[in-house]
Amino acid sequence: MKLDILAIGAHPDDVELGCGATLAKEISNGKKVGIIDLTRGELGTRGTAESRDKEAEVATKIIGLAMRKNMKFGDGFFVNDKQHQMEIIKMIRKFKPEIVLCNAIEDRHIDHVKGSDLVSDACFLSGLLKVETKYEDEEKWQELWRPKHVYHYIQWKNLEPDFVVDVSGFMDKKMQAVLAYKTQFYDANSKEPETPISSKNFTNSIEYRARDLGRLVGVEHGEGFTVERYVTVDSLFSIK
Repeated sequence: MKLDILAIGAHPDDVELGCGATLAKEISNGKKVGIIDLTRGELGTRGTAESRDKEAEVATKIIGLAMRKNMKFGDGFFVNDKQHQMEIIKMIRKFKPEIVLCNAIEDRHIDHVKGSDLVSDACFLSGLLKVETKYEDEEKWQELWRPKHVYHYIQWKNLEPDFVVDVSGFMDKKMQAVLAYKTQFYDANSKEPETPISSKNFTNSIEYRARDLGRLVGVEHGEGFTVERYVTVDSLFSIK
């Protein structure tokens, strides 16, 4: 299966939080979109790896993804080394995405930065002829593939975006997908310990961040991204 967009996150819910509305919009435009979660979020204070698995299944259906896969790397302890890079390269070559979206380049959680670097490096290495891979038990060597674009969504920290996607009309679907992870976010009746993302303030911040970015670019809601290289436009009139 070839994908138009492959979004990768260190934990289940990273992608939904960072760019869920953008993915929902692109799917509505007929694009094939998939998500890869690097870990099962097993070190999360609330819920379990098993509950996160089930929540991810629900979120997948809400967004309308073509595929979703969990790499089952060690939550908190995966590293950006050859072993992990090779596993991501296999995924990039299997799904051949035109665009890869990955974790924030700077953030509070150490896995987000590690995930950002790991996926970015793997995208580059995936285009090298002498990096040889086979997917699972397939006999043939995989064809090399390098995504045309690698963008980073924004997470906990309010990073300055390099561009903003107009996601007006898709925030409801994003919030439904985010709140599918019911063990992780605000629940007045929950007996679980509080975490930085379990407060009502955090849940509200998802909406008001999107509204603020939208305000800055003249639309209702926006999601911001940072780039690794300059974005090219056809003409001055291509810029909204």
